[in-house]
Formats: sequence, C-alpha cells, structure tokens
Amino acid sequence: MAIIMSCSAAYAFPLMIRCSAESQSRRPPRIGLPKPSTSTNYYSSSASASASASACASAAYHKISSTVDSLPRTIKETWVKLLDDFVDGVFEFVDQPYLPSQSNFAPVDEIGEPVYATVVHGSIPHDFPEGVYIRNGPNPLFGGLKSTKSIFGKSSHSWIEGEGMLHALYFSKDSDGRWMISYNNRHVETDTFKHEKDRKKPGFLPAIEGDSPAVLLAYLLNWLRFGSVNKYLSNTSVFEHSGKFYSAAENHIPQEIDILTLETRWNWDINGDWTRPFTSHPKKAPGTGELVIMGIYPQKPYFELGIVSADGKKLLHKVDLKLSRCCLCHEIGVTGRLIKYNKKGYARIGIMPRYGDAYSVHWFEVEPSCTFHIINCYEEDDEVIVLACRAHNSIIPGPDFGWNKFEWFSKGFKQIGALEEIDEESEDESFLSRVYEWRLNMRTGDVAEKNLTGAEYSIDFPIINEKCIGKKNKFGYTQVVDSDASSISGMAKYGGLAKIYLEERELDELIKVEYHKFPGNTFCSGAAFVAKSGGVEEDDGWIITYVHNEDSDVSQVYIVDAKNFSHEPVAKITLPRRVPYGFHGAFMPLHP
Repeated sequence: MAIIMSCSAAYAFPLMIRCSAESQSRRPPRIGLPKPSTSTNYYSSSASASASASACASAAYHKISSTVDSLPRTIKETWVKLLDDFVDGVFEFVDQPYLPSQSNFAPVDEIGEPVYATVVHGSIPHDFPEGVYIRNGPNPLFGGLKSTKSIFGKSSHSWIEGEGMLHALYFSKDSDGRWMISYNNRHVETDTFKHEKDRKKPGFLPAIEGDSPAVLLAYLLNWLRFGSVNKYLSNTSVFEHSGKFYSAAENHIPQEIDILTLETRWNWDINGDWTRPFTSHPKKAPGTGELVIMGIYPQKPYFELGIVSADGKKLLHKVDLKLSRCCLCHEIGVTGRLIKYNKKGYARIGIMPRYGDAYSVHWFEVEPSCTFHIINCYEEDDEVIVLACRAHNSIIPGPDFGWNKFEWFSKGFKQIGALEEIDEESEDESFLSRVYEWRLNMRTGDVAEKNLTGAEYSIDFPIINEKCIGKKNKFGYTQVVDSDASSISGMAKYGGLAKIYLEERELDELIKVEYHKFPGNTFCSGAAFVAKSGGVEEDDGWIITYVHNEDSDVSQVYIVDAKNFSHEPVAKITLPRRVPYGFHGAFMPLHP
C-alpha cells in the first residue's frame, strides 16, 4: 500500500496513492481579517505574482494584520471600510472581452428552478439508471471575467477563475416507466461568492496576471480586506462520499451540496481537521471505501496528504510530505495497494504507504512531462503501472509566455502533423496529450515508460468504469481535442470522444483507439461513464457528455453506447438553456 506522487522542478501534477485493503462540518462561513486564507494564487504559476512578490506581500500582511487584529472591532471595521473606499476609488473594473470563437465560454444566469427537457432525438435505453448527470465549471459573476485598471497598471483574471456553477440533468421514471428528464443549474455559493453577491459588484482584485505593481497590490489588498488572496472558486469537480455530494476546486475546502436542489449547504472541513486546500480529484481506496485526499499550499507545509474514513466523519491520517518547494498537484490515483513544469528539470513519481510518512516515500525519476489527469494505476507482480494523459508542455502559462496569451495558447494547440517525435523546444503542438504508461519496479527501482497512443489526436479528461479504479482495466475513455478550433479560439475545445483499448496493441505497439466524432463546430465537456446496472463486462454502459453546437447555439446531452462507440448517440437531449464549456462531470445514481 503506498502513495504515488510525481514532482518536477517547477510545478508538479497528479499524485497517485497506493492503498491496500489490509491497512485501514458544519461550520459557519467566515470572511474577514482574523487569519490568512488557506487559498493561494489559484495555480501559483503567474510570473507577476512571483515568489519574491508573494513573500513581500505576506510579510506586509502579517505586520499590518497583526496590528489591525489588536484593535477594537469598531476600529477594525473602519479600517476595512477605508480599504474598500480606496479600492473603489483607485481601481476600475472592466470586462474582459470574449472573441466570437469563445462565445460558449461566456457565463449564463441561474435558471431558477428545474425545467423539463422534452426534446429527445433517439431514445434513452430502458436499462439506463435513474440518477443525476452533473458537471461543474467556471461561470463568472457580473457578466464575465474582469480586469482592473489603475495608476499601478493592469491586472486580469484567468478564464479558469470563474465562480463554480453546477449544471445537472435529472433522469427519473414515472409510474408507467416513462422517462422524465429535467435540467437545473446553480452557482456554488462559497463564502467569497456570497460576499460579492451581497455587494452586488466585484470586490476581489485580479491577482493572477498583469503588471507587477498591480498584481502585488491586489494580492495585499485582497488579503487585508478578505483574509484571502483570491476567491474560493469551487468550479472544478463534483464528487460523492458516504452518500453526500461535494463541489471542489484546488484553492479551498469543498462545499457540500444538495444534489436534488443544487443548494450549497456548508463547507466540509472534516469536523475541523482539514483547513487547507483540497484536491479536485479525491479517490476512494479499493476495498475500504476510505477517501484519499491532499492539499497544496505556497508556505510550509507545502503538501499534505489525508485519509478520510469511509463514513466521512473522521480524518484518519494526515501527513506532511516535507517537500522542499511548493508544487501544483492536480489529481490523485489509487491502486489496490499502493506530477511545473520545467522541460529541462526533473520529474519524479513517489510511492508511499497510505499510512506512511515522508520518510517512507520511494521516489522514481522519470522523463519530464506535464500530466494533469490519471487514467488508472494498479499493481502487477513487482511493478506499479501508472496510466495517464501526458504532454510535453504545461497548459498553464509560466513566466515566459509573454503578454500575448492568445498567441501562446494558439501555438500550443496548433497541429503540425501526425509526428511520432515532437520537437520539445517548439511551442507548436506543445499541448499534444497522449496516453502514456509508466512501469515502476518496486524491487529493482527500474522505470520503463512510453507513449501508448500516436500523435494524430490530442486527448485528455480520461474516465473509466469506476469499478476498475485501482485494478487492471481494459478500457478508458477520453475527450478529443479539436486542434484547429482550439488554435483559433486560444482555448481548449473537444470535438469528440475516444475509447482506448489498453490490451489491444497494433503493429507499431501502440494501443487501439476508437473515435466518436461530433458534427462540425460541436464540442463537449464533462464526459462521464455510466455503468449499466447488472453489467458483466467492463464496457457495459454509456458515455454521457454535455455538447454545444456553436452554429445553432444549442446545447445538448449525448448518450453514447460504450460497446458501439463510433455509432450515432443512442440519445441526444436538447437542453432549455445554453451550457458553457466546463471541467469535470459525474453521474450519480440515486436509486440502488
């Protein structure tokens, strides 16, 4: 049983946890000055908010806030009011424009109450389970992302910073066995969301990118006014644990939600035992049902890992991994027992006992890469096998991306041909993501690694049948990047789905891949696997995904038979509201 984590010289990405079967809040929201937030600059990767600037702002914050905390309440309130007046008088909030090709990244309003979806092309299978298909994604307040202008310069939000909005499609049957389908959406109401909603105008200054003086001052003023550098976004994923449902993002603890109404209930801090950021991809340990979590922070301890009891009531284990620097780690994977980005640096995958400590980590050096999402990991004899979607470059801008973000992203998505060897120094096609395998030998310390798919398509956001998590699996499913559309818009667009056959090798030793392509200018997000009730084979089930046609401006949900993957969807459900592109989705069965 061990934890697997991969780190490189600048940021690090997925963490993988080995978990063996033999090892085994309801707090009111608070905003204010009492202490710094556990939130960090959302991905801690902006050049403008450099480590030196952060340290300077942090030192200034502690010096000023300690003085303010010692003052009477009325004086503290006056102090915050003066800061608010300063911000309102000096900083001008302006809209960040969307290009025509970015129209479906723009936010939508809350629909208010569930609305029936009555237009269905095809038919929903009779053995499709009743439940909720839910997807999270950024949906900024006040009409879109904002920049600020002031005498100190300009600072801007990144598109991933929009407040989280849940989009849910409910599947149920009436007494006659006929399908009833309804749609609803709702913002995740974090503490900072409620604060800005009450203000009826933006309050947080963008502190991710821009002119250094503006970013530094935004960092300091946000911290002094709100106790947080950035807003709590809760916009990345939705997960279930012990019958309860949570919305999560990397920069804060999760929020428990009512799956039927989408109402935000309260922050989940595991009875006060977890107060730092929380991964967007917690994983359940096979056999025990325990939840493996982790959190990163820009100050020591940089990286902590936790084990939550199967009933969700206790934090059973918490360990500081004693890393020497802060790194971005986006995902956790588990096995039945037991990733910066700097292209010239190093990357490591570490394996640690689930209830171990920093000194029990077994590190494996691997080729530098950028890996956000894990497909699966499992054990085979002396080896731990890790399968993931791996690229040469990070999609998160680093200090040298320049001021033209659009050009930088456009080059990264641009397809230059189905080459087996990609020029790692070129910015063209640097976001090309392929299925990759690491084989880590626990006895000898050897590492064998290779690409499993070719370079004709870039694929990411992998999913599998959850019954196979931590076990050897035959199939995986991913979203497929439309390189042309992504290059034109400067944002990732997924024009289809892929089914990967992990046990079927072609003549060139690459695995078989089957594609499900969408019509032109049609793109998806939040794909999830829906297992067939009573299914025997691993691919007994369906892929469900939100889809938007940019020509008609119509959003739908597609249901694709996993066994007849390249065929037309068995059902296309037209939605009563446009659904912007987002991040991760999940299907939650509501009946046994």
